[in-house]
Amino acid sequence: MSFSERTNTTRWIIISVCFIIISLILWNTYTFFQIFKNEERLKMNLFVNAQITLVNADEYTDLDLPLQIINNNTSIPGVIMLYDKVVSAKNVSDDILNDKKKRKTLLNRLKNENEPITFEYAPGKYQTLYYGNSELLNKLKYYPIALLLIIFLCVALIYNFYKSTKMATQNKLWAGMAKETAHQIGTPLSSLIGWVEILKTEEIDQSISVEIEKDIERLQTITDRFSKIGSIPVLELHDIVKETQNAYEYLQSRFSKQVAFSFKAPDSPVLVMINPTLHSWTIENLVKNAIDAMKGKGTLDLQIEQDLHHVKINVKDSGTGISKKQFKTIFETGFTTKKRGWGLGLSLTKRIVEDYHNGKIKVLHSEIGKGTTFQISLNKKVQ
Repeated sequence: MSFSERTNTTRWIIISVCFIIISLILWNTYTFFQIFKNEERLKMNLFVNAQITLVNADEYTDLDLPLQIINNNTSIPGVIMLYDKVVSAKNVSDDILNDKKKRKTLLNRLKNENEPITFEYAPGKYQTLYYGNSELLNKLKYYPIALLLIIFLCVALIYNFYKSTKMATQNKLWAGMAKETAHQIGTPLSSLIGWVEILKTEEIDQSISVEIEKDIERLQTITDRFSKIGSIPVLELHDIVKETQNAYEYLQSRFSKQVAFSFKAPDSPVLVMINPTLHSWTIENLVKNAIDAMKGKGTLDLQIEQDLHHVKINVKDSGTGISKKQFKTIFETGFTTKKRGWGLGLSLTKRIVEDYHNGKIKVLHSEIGKGTTFQISLNKKVQ
């Protein structure tokens, strides 16, 4: 049996034991409630017998015990009725007894709590005792609800702690893998730079070395991106229009001509506190996601607009679109609609925008079969 299987087995054993314990507690509580309820009914039967004794007492009747039974009832509310007339009451305020409407409401409540006791106090003459639950019994009745609520809160707290711990562990793992990847790429990259310098001294077409240099610069950018994962990036004041356009045009030159690219932005610089390396990664992820959604063919529009305090970057494609129920889940780690993919691109994009740049990203609009628009919102530098 593997470690994960043993862990799952142990987890289910613990859950089963907890369920059994909770069931036993609830069952015992219910049993105690029924026992106390029966005992209170026995007490009220004694109360009725004491009332009958008092009604039929003569000068030779010993009233000590009946009076003691009646006076000892300090917790159970009860009202003895003869048709619509109150004969006697115990543990009920006079305000309720004297108000016909309130009295009727009280009697209905008592009747719902316990079956009234009808007794013959004299030959052919009957009275009815309406009685309710004592305060202790009412507390015991609501105890299982309070217990279930506490258990629910504890389970929610444990689940939240487990989920947070798992996410933190995953984040550390991804950050460690990213940094290790950057470190591993660094060694052959340094070697490639040396080989390019040698190629420049040889009699070869210089355009070849230029293209190789471009790819090396790209690898250096990727290495820089991965090295920043898990660290707090340095934010500097940059023109968001220029940085976005550079990333967009680089991608435009490397994708199929079947994708019609368009770029629209303000003519003047828009200053925003960003990390250029991570921002270009954001644009790259959104563009690649859009091209995948269009299956490499369609229109891709990027528009930058601004208001007094924010700059907004809209990336619109003519792809398959997504349903409204996926607007939030699409940013979750591991979520993907592709047959191949890790589901990390949009999750990473959200982290860069919201955690590193203090911005917001969302699905602005999407329609199945017509396309999707993602929107990034960043805070402008106040002039």
